[in-house]
Amino acid sequence: MHSSEQKAPLISARGLVKYYGETVVVNGVDLVVYPGECFGLLGPNGAGKTTTLRMLMGGIMPTGGELTVLGYDIPAEARAMRAKVGLVPQHDNLDPDFTVRENLLCYARYFGISDKTMAGRIDDLLAYANLTHKANARIPELSGGMQRRLTLARALVNQPELVVLDEPTTGLDPQARHVIWQRLRSLLARGTTLLLTTHYMEEAQRLCDRIAIMDAGRILAVDSPRALIARHIEPVVVEVRGDGAHAWAQGLPNGLGRIEEVGETVFCYLQDDHFVRDTLRQRMELEYLSRPANLEDVFLKLTGRDLRDA
Repeated sequence: MHSSEQKAPLISARGLVKYYGETVVVNGVDLVVYPGECFGLLGPNGAGKTTTLRMLMGGIMPTGGELTVLGYDIPAEARAMRAKVGLVPQHDNLDPDFTVRENLLCYARYFGISDKTMAGRIDDLLAYANLTHKANARIPELSGGMQRRLTLARALVNQPELVVLDEPTTGLDPQARHVIWQRLRSLLARGTTLLLTTHYMEEAQRLCDRIAIMDAGRILAVDSPRALIARHIEPVVVEVRGDGAHAWAQGLPNGLGRIEEVGETVFCYLQDDHFVRDTLRQRMELEYLSRPANLEDVFLKLTGRDLRDA
């Protein structure tokens, strides 16, 4: 955890509420994000994450609550706040008619940054995105990973104190995802604050100093990934599959651990896996995997395993 928690919050939300008609989408959210940290907002589809982000950015009006971002009261001072924030939207919205360089120049003009000033920054941004060799390429010529890196570089044209990222690596292959993670870590090393939403638990566990898990418009838990795992999940998880897995689970002694049967898989949440592994070695028809507990286990325990509409 960064020492940033000793500083005044960069984002502070108290009792944040948003209604659409009679439907409550965000229901009394309290959030604090400190300078220099990576803060993750996780939740299933429909949890209220995107609505919360839109309120933080001043894009929609809260129904109730208090909200400050970078010291500005939101939404009253949202315009001044947005000048100091970088935004990476969920879907790339680059201009296909412009080159890579022209996309950066044009976006900078929205912030009142002159082409002359940007001329000194643009080479650094291209190098940061590993796109120097594509400076004069048009957007359709870029791979999905290149477009995502350009969108990230574009979010940095105004040298923001805070970068907000909505599912920054969705749709990318593993290599491209790891490159984006490296770029985000380099921003953290510079002291930039990151706020991100993601459906990739591994991404959140690797990048985030602290995480809020959200569902049905409420915050269910906030802490570091390690602390969330330690608090909510037994340290070892054994996944068992195959014909007879459920019958095998029924034969386990009471009090051994928490057993969850999901479809064809039995999940055993345990303090120690030695007994379970000894029994499984005698059952060659069963496949099993023993692993440390992870953030996905926490997420599924807190929000449930039911499928949400996308």
